[in-house]
Amino acid sequence: MAVKSRSIDTLAIHAGQSPDPIHRAVMQPIVLASTFAQSEPGKPARFEYSRSGNPTREALESCLAALEGGTHGFAFGSGSAATLTLLHTLKPGDHVVSGDDVYGGTFRLFDKVMRPMGIETSFVDMRDVGNVEEAIKASTKLVWMETPTNPMLKVFDIRAVAKVATDAKLPLIVDNTFASPVLQRPLELGATAVMHSTTKYINGHSDVVGGALITSDDAMAEQIRFFQNAIGAVPSPMDCYLVLRGIKTLPVRMRRHVQSALDLAKRLESAAGVRRVHYPGLESHPDHALARKQMGGPGGMISVELEGGEQEARRFLSALSVFTLAESLGGVESLAEHPAIMTHASIPKEVREQTGISDSLVRLSVGLEDPEDLWADLQRGLKSAAES
Repeated sequence: MAVKSRSIDTLAIHAGQSPDPIHRAVMQPIVLASTFAQSEPGKPARFEYSRSGNPTREALESCLAALEGGTHGFAFGSGSAATLTLLHTLKPGDHVVSGDDVYGGTFRLFDKVMRPMGIETSFVDMRDVGNVEEAIKASTKLVWMETPTNPMLKVFDIRAVAKVATDAKLPLIVDNTFASPVLQRPLELGATAVMHSTTKYINGHSDVVGGALITSDDAMAEQIRFFQNAIGAVPSPMDCYLVLRGIKTLPVRMRRHVQSALDLAKRLESAAGVRRVHYPGLESHPDHALARKQMGGPGGMISVELEGGEQEARRFLSALSVFTLAESLGGVESLAEHPAIMTHASIPKEVREQTGISDSLVRLSVGLEDPEDLWADLQRGLKSAAES
């Protein structure tokens, strides 16, 4: 039975999932079958082969679609797999307009994978919608946006960019990984499709790598469905089950992430050894007003520019004990990393510097630990960074 509620709290627990019709199990069963019996040759029932579709994956895809307010959901083995599958809808000679501050793996796909195949990308600061308009040309087929961005936490106006894309008859794809559908629903603001690394907040427990695409555009959904099956970068039923389990606490987790991150960002802003704090929840952030209008909360990610350079950043990160030094984000545990060396190392140094990713920048994913323990840990890091 379909869930009628529009509440994200209710959808996170029930959307796409009903009690197992055979055994009445409340939790979605993990269907590990690779293939499914057919009553007649060439006449499968609902499923025929798990690359093409699987009951556990279908439940996850339906849930993801409901959370984003879309009609079609597609799950993948990683966020990069979701992105690359979508990019396969393009052909040599096509052009993409992308935001200038994107995840390093996304930049790598555009620059090192798609460009040699004849698909060019222009990276522009989408804070100025005019930059998007100027970058569009006859060969442009797609507009790609992350907001908030990774790692500079810029906030782009989805509705304004969507209008530019629509006027140019182009689809707008929004990477909503940093916000999650709890804090931001791009489809309602005019985006054509939403991408997630479900590895992050959607799953929230740092035990699954996954990705997703959600859209209400039937033509785009048909293309994605074809390439999802043809390329086959799909998640296992066990991974789908784990993501479904993580989703059930997504709204509760996101509220705590936001509460703790805002508290820590305010403290860091006045802390010795900190040059600048990038967090949309701070009034000092240039996109604070837009974030308040567009988002249901400023998120759980903070980027901090420390006084000094790479060595100070290394000392800061090495001194942390509650924050774990690791890539990724969005889990229940707090993580800290150095974008220039770690997540964004694939981006050339000159490009990193143009977007503000300096050697003194550290990125924090604020988890669900006691905020006082996290603050004490950050103070230890700042003290270590200041030591000569």
